[in-house]
Amino acid sequence: MSSALNHSDPRKNRYRFGPYELDVADRQLWQGSKRLDVNARYLDALILLVSENARLIDKERFFTEVWDDVVVSDSALSQCIKELRRVLEDDASNPRFIQTVPRQGYRFVADVMVVSTDTPLARNNTSDVFRALQLWGIGSAGGAMAGLIGGLLYGFSLSTPEAGIGTLSTLLVLVGLNVVVGLTGAAGISAGMAGAWWVSRNSPSRIWSLSIIGAILGGLVVGSAAKMLGVDAFNLLLGRAPAGITGGLEGAGLGAAVALGALLGSRLDAVPEHWRDVAGGGLAGATIGILVPLLGGHLMGGSLKLLAESFQESRLRLDTFASLFGGIPFGRVTEAALAGLEGLIFGACVAGALAWVQRKFAA
Repeated sequence: MSSALNHSDPRKNRYRFGPYELDVADRQLWQGSKRLDVNARYLDALILLVSENARLIDKERFFTEVWDDVVVSDSALSQCIKELRRVLEDDASNPRFIQTVPRQGYRFVADVMVVSTDTPLARNNTSDVFRALQLWGIGSAGGAMAGLIGGLLYGFSLSTPEAGIGTLSTLLVLVGLNVVVGLTGAAGISAGMAGAWWVSRNSPSRIWSLSIIGAILGGLVVGSAAKMLGVDAFNLLLGRAPAGITGGLEGAGLGAAVALGALLGSRLDAVPEHWRDVAGGGLAGATIGILVPLLGGHLMGGSLKLLAESFQESRLRLDTFASLFGGIPFGRVTEAALAGLEGLIFGACVAGALAWVQRKFAA
């Protein structure tokens, strides 16, 4: 292993800088055991920068060596550098890797080490297992947080002293119920996404499709199992059970919303970068939440309504929400609005939690 760059034949080099390793011969960029997906031309630009470490690379050289077969403008180079900084978690105002030299070009400023091609790439399977477990655990915690917020919302809204229901007891019951449901649903979705990450950790090009599939399957399986157990419990203890309470299809929809949150968030340029997944998850979750009642399904609000209707002796009255919607009785429109709010909270919390732990991976 040597710290001197092999300028005679940089195509045979493997470079290490920070937590990254650039394998020129195999044209791959690694961060620990995670292979990062980089556009072919952008990878050429990174190879040029790293191989000429600490040297100024002017714009004309980029155009000559990276875009040798096409004519492009300065904006193409600017977009290339912006994307490389995103991949490397770099900050243009305080660069660790790529420094801008105004009106001249760019310079790679990190310490670079050349690794012998005989040295195997380091891959830590134990670390990968821990990361997958972190994704599952933190994602589940995000669901519990969403349940806490939803439980407080329903608890304060449904406290009706006239019906003999106290605020504290209502809060405890509905917060506990919502936390369990949120935690369980997010655990299934996060398990599916953690499994997708594990399978695609060395093939980033597959991460989007596998994450969506994993989240949908996780939500479907857990939602279906929870509904089956809940219905069986009601039948066993009370002799009857409400039909149509939230289950597998609703779980699958919310799973899709969480997985699509990051994809949607990446297009929200007006939102600060660290909040894009939260915003994307919230928007996708709200959209799915509104659609669920309109398509005949139910989230928490609709399920509570079914419970109240199935057990006439229940003191639970969801018409108290009418005041929030101009006096409209609790019907399809009210339920869709509440479901949209539930989906927003759940999508934002779970997508935000997963994004947070993934940023920790990259730190």
